[in-house]
Amino acid sequence: MKPLSLRVLGLFREMGEDRLDLHILFEAGGNQPEERLLVLDALDELVQAGMLDARSGDFYALTEKGKRATAQP
Repeated sequence: MKPLSLRVLGLFREMGEDRLDLHILFEAGGNQPEERLLVLDALDELVQAGMLDARSGDFYALTEKGKRATAQP
């Protein structure tokens, strides 16, 4: 898994949430448009890996697999 994908998962742990908005998740990449595109790639990787579910309204939610991954130190 790519480091940025791990940072995205880390945001869920840091914020103590199972569901986050895309705008918050962009924080994992930075403020530049190209960095935000990389966050979208990371989100796609996490969805494909079964760790996140894409929800309506630009929200992403941890799956059970994602919850287990974020529970690890």
